[in-house]
Amino acid sequence: MFWWYQNSARCYVYLTDVSKPDNGADSERPWGEAFRTSRWFTRGWTLQELIAPRVVDFFSVERQRLGSKLLLAAKIHKITGIAEKALQGDALLNFSIKERRSWAERRNTTIEEDGAYCLIGICSVSMVLNYGEGREHAFRRLEEEIHKLYKGVDFEQFAVRLNLVSLPEAAQFVAREEELSTMHELLHNHGRNSQSAVVLHGLGGIGKTQLAIEYLRRHKEKYTAIFWLNANDEDSLRLSFRNIAQQVLKHHPSTRVLSGIDLEGDLNRVVNAVKVWLDVQGNTRWLMIYDNYDNPRISNYSNHLTVDVRQYLPESDHGSIIITTRSARVTQGQRLHVQKLAGLEDGLKILANMSGREGIENDADAKALVSKLDGLPLALSTAGAYLEHVTTSFAEYLQLYEASWLKLQRTSPTLNSYADRSLYTTWQVTFNQIQKQNAASAQLLQLWAYFDKQDVWYGLLRHARSADDEWIQKLTNDELSFNEAVRLLCEYGLAHAEPSLRQLSGSAGYGVHSCVHSWTISVLNGKRDDGLMRLALTCVASEVPSTDVDKWWLLQQRLLQHVARHDQFITSGNMDVIGIEWALHNIGGFYADQGRLADAETTYSRALQGYEEALGPKHTSTLDTVNNLGFLYADQARLAEAETMYDRALQGKEEALGPKHTSTLDTVNNLGNLYADQGRLADAEAMYSRALQGREEALGPKHASTLDTVNNLGLLYKNQGRLVEAEAMYNRALQGKEEALGPKHKSTLSTVNNLGNLYWNQGRLAEAEAMYNRALQGSEEALGPKHILALSTVGNLGNLYADQGRLADAEAMYSRALQGYEEALGPKHTSTLDTVNNLGLLYADQARLPEAEAMYNRAVQGSEEALGSKHTSTLDTVNNLGNLYANQGRLADAEAMYSRALQGREEALGPKHTSTLDTVNSLGNLYKNQGRLAEAEAMYNRALQGYEEALRPELLPSYLPALNTMFSFGELLSQTGREDKAKIMYTQALVGFTAVQGPSSKWCKQLTDRLQALQVTSVEPKEDQGESTEIGAPKLRSVKRLFRKLGGRLHAA
Repeated sequence: MFWWYQNSARCYVYLTDVSKPDNGADSERPWGEAFRTSRWFTRGWTLQELIAPRVVDFFSVERQRLGSKLLLAAKIHKITGIAEKALQGDALLNFSIKERRSWAERRNTTIEEDGAYCLIGICSVSMVLNYGEGREHAFRRLEEEIHKLYKGVDFEQFAVRLNLVSLPEAAQFVAREEELSTMHELLHNHGRNSQSAVVLHGLGGIGKTQLAIEYLRRHKEKYTAIFWLNANDEDSLRLSFRNIAQQVLKHHPSTRVLSGIDLEGDLNRVVNAVKVWLDVQGNTRWLMIYDNYDNPRISNYSNHLTVDVRQYLPESDHGSIIITTRSARVTQGQRLHVQKLAGLEDGLKILANMSGREGIENDADAKALVSKLDGLPLALSTAGAYLEHVTTSFAEYLQLYEASWLKLQRTSPTLNSYADRSLYTTWQVTFNQIQKQNAASAQLLQLWAYFDKQDVWYGLLRHARSADDEWIQKLTNDELSFNEAVRLLCEYGLAHAEPSLRQLSGSAGYGVHSCVHSWTISVLNGKRDDGLMRLALTCVASEVPSTDVDKWWLLQQRLLQHVARHDQFITSGNMDVIGIEWALHNIGGFYADQGRLADAETTYSRALQGYEEALGPKHTSTLDTVNNLGFLYADQARLAEAETMYDRALQGKEEALGPKHTSTLDTVNNLGNLYADQGRLADAEAMYSRALQGREEALGPKHASTLDTVNNLGLLYKNQGRLVEAEAMYNRALQGKEEALGPKHKSTLSTVNNLGNLYWNQGRLAEAEAMYNRALQGSEEALGPKHILALSTVGNLGNLYADQGRLADAEAMYSRALQGYEEALGPKHTSTLDTVNNLGLLYADQARLPEAEAMYNRAVQGSEEALGSKHTSTLDTVNNLGNLYANQGRLADAEAMYSRALQGREEALGPKHTSTLDTVNSLGNLYKNQGRLAEAEAMYNRALQGYEEALRPELLPSYLPALNTMFSFGELLSQTGREDKAKIMYTQALVGFTAVQGPSSKWCKQLTDRLQALQVTSVEPKEDQGESTEIGAPKLRSVKRLFRKLGGRLHAA
């Protein structure tokens, strides 16, 4: 019956005691309990119906399908105790007779002999059914048949007891359950007439030998003989075969193929004799483990130390083989790549087992150490063995690991469970083999010490072709040469591919394990190699992209950790820079882009010093670095120093290149930016005009650089309140960029974003939103949703929504921008902190004052660290904190913040800069609220006079900060009984807000209400009322004329 079932295509089981109504439900709940208690699982002969067929389908009494044997294997295992593998079709030979007999122990049969007969086939035997012989006699006959089948084959003729003492010492085994399961599947899912082999390959110290030992410990009952061979070299293999012969003869002295062999003589004869014994018919259940086959003989690499393991493999069509190797080139079986331990938990277990320290699961220092050792069992075991005998804490060990790696490893106990016994020697043999096969591969590994451990790719090294060393020229000759060298490192497990990094710049990189990297630093480069260090630095510097390059920030992200490897050498001055000044110049730009302004300054200064010594103070390369230092100082609000640098760069370039050279004009444009930052708007306009004229002549009116200056002029006009001219500039820039670069180029989209800002300032919020949405959609499509431009536009949308009162939408935008900046630039980058500041403003508008204060404090602290306490961005947030404190009624704190902001802005920007005047206005509001009206009036007068001087009088009525001051000043004048002057101030403010934001804006409505309260129904002043107020404001006649020209109307009560 068993073989009849076994040959069937499908078996159907109809369970009369299991009900599953046809209600369309797929849940097991209605029938699961009935299935578990079904009588079918308690009957003897149904065991064959369950085990033998390849496919078994179960049906309820209603003929509803419940599932297949495969699908329900876990449930059936719990019901019957039958191994899931057996239910899933695993060969019965893989289960002991004892286990197979246990499957029938709890089953009942109507006829007593069927208790034995139902095991026919399941126990791999056949016998005649003899009903009436009785249960005891039937089981005796079954045992006799089993004994006949195996007698003289497995248990007598070929059985060799496993001597665990002879195996390499193994510590308490941890994890690797998935690998063990895969090995079992590969070694046992085969017929009795085929040989199975598994190759465990991976980095030295990764635990291949320990994995093999654990496998045989768990599955030794499945084999008649297990033999452990040292495959390190041919002599070791021959001696291992002699040991096998000795073991076999010890258990079976009369074995014919071995008994006549001189075991002390020709070992090749011994090898052949053992292979013959392994091939004897019936000797099918042996396991051979070839350990440390790390020096394979391959077609293009062979010497007296290499081994061809094929000469030592049994030639039979049965048995099982495990090979452990560091080489991925070994192909004598199914390959299983043994990789680092995936989770901290497994590493903590090894550390706890080896150190004897308990309760470390929640120890932060232990976790930090395990994280550093990155899942390498040898490193974890070494650390544990060291810590077992000393009082050193986990934190102290980690410090020693970082500071004195080689000495720590040399003083650590050796480990008998690993072939090389120590971490610092385990990869030396592999390195020597690599060196013999491809010297460039070995030298690449030495060079790797001066890169980060992760993400080295061909593009990072390609510029090294110009180096003098022949090996680096050969390595970087083309990508195929690089691939050949790194492939060898990968084959020996010393490097690995990191395809997940391909998205960063289109090419995948390679990495080395953290411990291997420490080894390359401390062993391969025991003494710092300045030549290799300079070579690595120039490779990194060559790849630093300009911010004009597509997705520049992604490439910079790839370079981040490589630059970090050189931080201490670059910024400490402990490096000879002669000949690599350009590299320091590029790295300085990298630091600046990353917001690391202090490091950027140090690096630029070192580059400048090198250029001045090597090329002279007026060389163009020197002047480029001078120009960049000016740019850096401007970013730090060190405007006087920036001006000095720009002036030096400009003078030098005019002398060396001429006043109209494009490089000269770049500095002219930068000076325009600086003057704008200083509030010297007329000087800024002059610089921009010169740069524009020069670029139009040299490059043409539609060149991208020309259009950048046009864009800058637009920004200047916007800040001057010349909004019509600003719009004209932006439109020209936009049209030109759309033609020259396309509508979705990032420079085009940047101008679209600027137009959105202009419309926002004008109160044209619908048009502003349309521009922002266009900029955002374009940047997301062209650059990705996390590009800096996209995030900038997201932040601007947040500002817009806040002004529209859509506070939830604003918060969503700010939160998205903040998350994006934190991921792309880090939590302390200035763009990140600007968004934090904006969130503070939003929370303040929502009266979420504690959250607002937290945001402002974070922004202030971050800006102070990144930019300094007197940088304008820092002072912006200080000013906002003043506003917050004022709203909270903390007036003394508010005054302190305003005073700090005012003093800082006066020093950085000058007393008449518009930002300075904004703080003056805020102080005026504070004094007004405190009842210090005379001081408030002085502040308002200073603010309005300053705005008028900075902007020119005709622009004052359309400048929003000035209009806000007029509104507040009007309130003060009304409060002090000077109603006529209050009317004038309110009217001027109303005219301006109407022009900029339209008559329906909230400010216009409030001003109209104030004027109505003062019983103003129209504005028809007499001629003798045209006198100026003490603030130098335009005469009412001018106000009336401008108001009518704009089409404004004051509403009567």
